[in-house]
Amino acid sequence: MDLLREPVILNVTLKNGAVSMNKDQVKGRVEEAKGSVKQTVGRVTGNPDLEDRGTVDKVAGKIQKTFGDVKEQLKDADKPPR
Repeated sequence: MDLLREPVILNVTLKNGAVSMNKDQVKGRVEEAKGSVKQTVGRVTGNPDLEDRGTVDKVAGKIQKTFGDVKEQLKDADKPPR
């Protein structure tokens, strides 16, 4: 059984050597991780309802993460080039 089928890839902006993520990026990634856990637990225990809730949480997390990524890209686009 492959419990880690989809790795979570972090796409972050580095500022002065520090990692910068907006709240939507963070919350989205957390929700996505929670969804993956629920999905796996549901699959392992044979609970299709829990697996489905995990899928919903995972998709909602991906949407929120993508929204945060777009916000960060727009914010960076406003800055003058170095």
